[in-house]
Amino acid sequence: MEEVIKWGHLVYLANGPAFMIRAEEERVIFGFWRGQRLTSIEPRLKPGGKYEMARIAIDQRMDFDFDLAARLAQDAVGLNRSLGDPTKL
Repeated sequence: MEEVIKWGHLVYLANGPAFMIRAEEERVIFGFWRGQRLTSIEPRLKPGGKYEMARIAIDQRMDFDFDLAARLAQDAVGLNRSLGDPTKL
């Protein structure tokens, strides 16, 4: 996996973009290019945008499991490895 800065946030590439992290003042957005395929793992993922995107906004009031975040990231990378670059479809 390669970490780059694109569109002002951290983007993690593995056979195309897999997920991104955008830090804002009051929250952090964790977004996945194929996130709509990950809602069985994290039902709070909200769909939106191109490429089956889905995201979750994490703020200080929210209970968020970092082991879950690692699993989401691993599964997002796995989807890109098996299905290819989501931006090329």
